[in-house]
Amino acid sequence: MSNVVNWDEQGNWGSKGAWGARDSAGQKLDIAHWQARLDTLRAEHHVPAASLAVLVDRTIHELASGVLHRGTGVEATTDSVFQMGSIAKIYTASLIMRLAESGELDLDAPVVEVLPEFSAADPDATKVITTRQLLSHTSGLTCDFTHDSGRGDDCLAKYVEAARDVALDCPPGTALSYSSVGYNVLGRIIEVVTGKVWDKALEDLLLTPLSLTHTMTLPEQALRFRAAMGHLGEAGQDPDPAPAWDLMPRSAGPYGRVIATAGDVVRLAQMHLNGGLAQDGTRVLSEETVALMQQRVVESPDKWTVSADGWGLGWTLYDWDGVQGYGHDGASIGQYGYLRVVPSAGVAVALLTNGGGARELYAALYRELLADLAGVTMPAPFAPPAEPPVVDLAPLLGTYRREGVVITVTERDGAGHAVYEFVDGMKDFSEPLEIDLLPVTESVFAGTGVGAAFSEDYMPVVFSALQDGTGCVYVGMRCGPKIA
Repeated sequence: MSNVVNWDEQGNWGSKGAWGARDSAGQKLDIAHWQARLDTLRAEHHVPAASLAVLVDRTIHELASGVLHRGTGVEATTDSVFQMGSIAKIYTASLIMRLAESGELDLDAPVVEVLPEFSAADPDATKVITTRQLLSHTSGLTCDFTHDSGRGDDCLAKYVEAARDVALDCPPGTALSYSSVGYNVLGRIIEVVTGKVWDKALEDLLLTPLSLTHTMTLPEQALRFRAAMGHLGEAGQDPDPAPAWDLMPRSAGPYGRVIATAGDVVRLAQMHLNGGLAQDGTRVLSEETVALMQQRVVESPDKWTVSADGWGLGWTLYDWDGVQGYGHDGASIGQYGYLRVVPSAGVAVALLTNGGGARELYAALYRELLADLAGVTMPAPFAPPAEPPVVDLAPLLGTYRREGVVITVTERDGAGHAVYEFVDGMKDFSEPLEIDLLPVTESVFAGTGVGAAFSEDYMPVVFSALQDGTGCVYVGMRCGPKIA
């Protein structure tokens, strides 16, 4: 199933610098070919449903494949909505940048100047964490703190209060450490500055100006549309429907609770590609703000977990052999999304799925699609080389800790081994994971034996250092400093 929307007649698409050096004008998308590839790859990787939207030649093409719910057999269509997980962070970041652009918010002022109730577990860190650091995941605030603060409009205020004693992964400004807590603090900042709950601010300041009629934040809003059901199961098999459609609390909104069609996701990206202009010519962000969000703030030591070469203000940044791009990945319970933008080609692609081998589908489909439309060569799947390098493990051995996790690295029979143990508030999340470490480089290892806790054949385990030289290890984009 496919749909095509052309916006050439809507207004000012020629904004200076909007499309970069290589314009995609004149390119055509072979809809029949890509529909066939979507159908084939979706079935091959046991993904129940997939929705794909492609912006090329200033035209949005929307395709869908499969079923939204394997129990009911409801067909996926281009107007079906999916949970997008962390792609929600781009919406929150765009809102924050609107407020900064208007002068209502100083990105470099301490957060406590806007939110006096904000507090990290470290009093010294509390005084210096800034909004800019929250946007770029350099605040040190942890990621895996889920707190159900209820369905009320005060859910974010209660979440920020509950997070006061949550420890930092690392000191502010010393390293990249992916943080959902930080994005919930951003959501609360939006509420305080605008006087509106985050959901309403999102609707008024972003969704309405962009005419995103199939984007929402709450389950009762999603019920107006054909909504995808998440699916869970073993790799390589058809998954089963999740036990509930939505297992995330309302407080997850700013970091992971936006629901949309793939087409609407691309329309958001289109605004960023077009220098901050909506489809009808309404200015949502300035060209300077859009460009600032795409500037690299911090390098990413782990370039494999979410394909990140670096981070901007909200955006994940990619370098495909010299071709620059930006985007974001997202995951909720059994639903996964992937957004990629190639500004030099004026191309944006969003893929939303509801379970199965979604990452494998994304990798195979985007490798073909981005090469064809934008000249992008995506990296090969992460794996150890046929002839692994000889690595001195001694400097890497020891104990690493971040909030809720202790990682113990040892040497067994001349090879690296790690025990990934959940502690404190996360101690009941899973049994400790036994991970064999296969060297890729002197500091990058392919982790094996992690079972169903991770979807990849190999999990990247990356050793790096904080700015003060303290060793650290990255697992899942989270930074764990060395403590012994």
